[in-house]
Amino acid sequence: MSTSVTPESILTAQGLPTGDDYELPTSPRSFADGGRFRLEVSGVERLSNLERLLTEAKAHDVFVHRIISFGGGATLLDKGELRAFGQLAAENGIEVVACPGPRAGWDSGRQLTSREGITSGKRIRGVDNIRYLLHDVLRIFDAGLRGLLVIDEGVLDVLNEARARGDIPEDAFFKVSVYAGHANPASVRVLERLGADSVNPVGDLSRPMLAAIRSAVSVPLDIWAITFDSFGGMTRLWEAADIARVAAPVYFKIEPGESEEVMYNGYTDAEFHDRLIVHKVRQAAILRELASTVDPGVPISPRPAA
Repeated sequence: MSTSVTPESILTAQGLPTGDDYELPTSPRSFADGGRFRLEVSGVERLSNLERLLTEAKAHDVFVHRIISFGGGATLLDKGELRAFGQLAAENGIEVVACPGPRAGWDSGRQLTSREGITSGKRIRGVDNIRYLLHDVLRIFDAGLRGLLVIDEGVLDVLNEARARGDIPEDAFFKVSVYAGHANPASVRVLERLGADSVNPVGDLSRPMLAAIRSAVSVPLDIWAITFDSFGGMTRLWEAADIARVAAPVYFKIEPGESEEVMYNGYTDAEFHDRLIVHKVRQAAILRELASTVDPGVPISPRPAA
């Protein structure tokens, strides 16, 4: 080994930054429509919840670009419900990211739910569960939906290969979940190479950390603007414009609440999510307002054609 080798030289040779970027340079990237950020609401679990979101968005004159749906698993909706959900979203130009099942913590595997077992990561357990998950994925696509939340890097690789081979729709898109636990440029770049179309890094990264990630990847970053309590309850509404400036393109994720276990339990009633959606849409409107106050030069994506 050469004595001239340093950590910095190793990172530089591999096209990675040598430190978090405290210069906070403006990202050279944006969405194709020129927007630097978009709004994303999680926890739109049923058709009635989507209808409530549309009503609240109209009342606040705000457009929610993307929704994360079926947190308890698309398995818990029949195909007719999935199809009606996707149709209404499409009519209103909203991207839908569906959560397929099964996955660790939501199947027979309970290690992940223990106090120390949670450090093992929320991945897919065994080949049978990969096969079951693919059944749910094909069911989601057959209902007309195209976005998938992906937690397991191996499954991401399988899905990307299936997309390339034409086994699943070519317009399928894959959002890597925060539960995959990625938090640096090297790991996010791996996800991009595996076919991720957007990545949700862990929720407490500083702007220099996000700027360093942006310097290494082109994929949109999904940043929690409001986090549910069990993940720390962070609120970054005032930071939104500054985050979007250095990390664009960004989806700002609005997800207040108690915990995933409470919010996405399959037996949680629709009215519970309706009440949360009222707050989520209101906070999305506030984020848009504060971003325009802090830096009017960081535009939000316009409402797309349906």
